[in-house]
Amino acid sequence: MVLIATAVVTLYVGKRWYDYVSKAKSPYEEIGIALNSRAPGPLNRWGCAQLQERFAKSIPPYGCAAGDGRQWK
Repeated sequence: MVLIATAVVTLYVGKRWYDYVSKAKSPYEEIGIALNSRAPGPLNRWGCAQLQERFAKSIPPYGCAAGDGRQWK
């Protein structure tokens, strides 16, 4: 039962993260920022690249900022 609950939570969180980085209307959705900033390195980099592709002229959200906070990683 615990294994099933863990799998369900993992799938739900993964889908929320994927929806944020691939379909968000704004790079500043709080839940998406929280999930992406806590994602492991390769997932975070891929997520930030997806967001930058769509929102290149915006200030990067927390977890995707480098340097002075106005540059994308």
